[in-house]
Amino acid sequence: MFRFEDPIYLWLLVLIPILALIRFISYRNQKKRLRKFGEPALLKELMPDVSRFRPSVKFWILQGALALLVLMLARPQMGTKISQEKRVGIETIICMDISNSMLAEDIVPSRLDRSKMMIENLVDHFTNDKIGLIVFAGDAFVQLPITSDYVSAKMFLSSIDPSMIATQGTDIGRAINMATHSFTPEEGIGRAIIVITDGENHEGGAVEAASAAKDAGMRVYVLGVGSSKGSPIPIPGTDDYMKDNTGNTVMSALNEQMCKELAQAGGGAYIHVENNSAAQDQLDNELDKLSKKETTATLYSEFDEQFQAFGLLALLLLVLEICVLDRRNPLLKNISLFGKKKRAAAMLCLLLVAASANAQMTDRQYIRQGNKQFRSGDYANAEVSYRKAIEKNAKNAQAAFNLGNALMAQKKDSAAVEQFQGAARLETNPLRKAQAYHNMGVICQTHKMYGEAIEAYKNALRLNPKDDETRYNLVLCKHQKQKQDQQQQNQQGGDNDKKQDDKQKDQQQPDQQKDKQDDKQQEQPKPQMSKDNAEQLLNAAIQNEKQTQEKMKQQQQQPQRRNVQKNW
Repeated sequence: MFRFEDPIYLWLLVLIPILALIRFISYRNQKKRLRKFGEPALLKELMPDVSRFRPSVKFWILQGALALLVLMLARPQMGTKISQEKRVGIETIICMDISNSMLAEDIVPSRLDRSKMMIENLVDHFTNDKIGLIVFAGDAFVQLPITSDYVSAKMFLSSIDPSMIATQGTDIGRAINMATHSFTPEEGIGRAIIVITDGENHEGGAVEAASAAKDAGMRVYVLGVGSSKGSPIPIPGTDDYMKDNTGNTVMSALNEQMCKELAQAGGGAYIHVENNSAAQDQLDNELDKLSKKETTATLYSEFDEQFQAFGLLALLLLVLEICVLDRRNPLLKNISLFGKKKRAAAMLCLLLVAASANAQMTDRQYIRQGNKQFRSGDYANAEVSYRKAIEKNAKNAQAAFNLGNALMAQKKDSAAVEQFQGAARLETNPLRKAQAYHNMGVICQTHKMYGEAIEAYKNALRLNPKDDETRYNLVLCKHQKQKQDQQQQNQQGGDNDKKQDDKQKDQQQPDQQKDKQDDKQQEQPKPQMSKDNAEQLLNAAIQNEKQTQEKMKQQQQQPQRRNVQKNW
């Protein structure tokens, strides 16, 4: 398939017939002027060095160079094929646990790396099947929509890391529910949900989600990664291990019982992953049992830029035009370059040169493709294009920035911040670098991380002081941070007041007991409370009630955040 990326420039080809018409009119006027001097045959004998064909050849060479330059501006592309193929296979969505506990090294090299290796081997065995990828910890999101593009699946797999999800834990139920809604609407095809996890910090709802998936015609297979004995969780970049709230080293163990219950509820099988290939073989055998159906797969091959070939050919024509003189060279008068056969041979050589020129795919092409997909709202495929651009050129700041925007549009905020940071490091243009910091600030502000947002906005303003939007966001974040700090201080103050009240009550209890004993011993009547004292006590009670209601109102206005007891 051949196409032009910017066909608007093809309108410039109208200049070629216009110039040809001007040339024709000029040639006729020249012949009329020559006839005034004498007969054409006599003039030809008087001017033996004047060539009849050379000026025309030079003109048409320039016309050809102009046409090639116009085609080069239109950015010709070739090689893409969009074909519909019939394939017989199944649909598989992999739910991969990327919580911190998957960094444990009881499985070589680690639970996470071993899981990646299994998925890569599984993709290598697929031929006509479709695959999707969901990553989860305390939250879950679709990393790769279901597709037949195995290259993209491997590329997305290499970038998976626990830092992609800020909320830690292991919410398997959320991942399975997301997977059940991520399949294609095809009917009668075998569908498999493969959950790769260690079962650590199970948050409930997974068995119910697996049962619902089974009722919907899907099978849930659970791959348990790790050992039941437990293993410490290393902290990346250090030689230390993760510790709990009490300061003890966390020992993460595989919850096999939960994994078996989950597989049983999902109508699949539980497979224990060890340091061998037995689990891989067992999984392949289980997937082979699923019913396969003929599906239609849309296959895309990549567009290749071909403007380099047109540019090279235009340059050759310009050099040739310079070498061809208007007059015959007396030394070469016996050599004719413009005979019919030789002209045909020359044109054939030029066509062979054009056909043999082959352009290399560039990262800029992937960025343009991703930009079109992003503008159309296809953020997932735009992410794929930007990642391919980064794979071509890891130092392309524009690709990193655009990838951050695509991730941000898909609510993958942690991964988006990482890309914006990389873009800020690579970018040399201060305005684009400021925009990367601005986007980081927007993400932090959305998650009420006002301190980090303020720092990002300050960096953006240092690079672009005229950005009023960044300045407004900075002022707003400062105001919100002050409000947040006051709420925290009030909450801490309320807790301190409660502790002091409890302490005073404890101190008053012995006195009250002593007073009761004295009352029993003396058996004297209690003095009556005066009207003024009663009003004072009533006013104090009303005031305490108002303070209590204000504290409750402030706590209700605070954002509700998930209380994660474990971050692994």
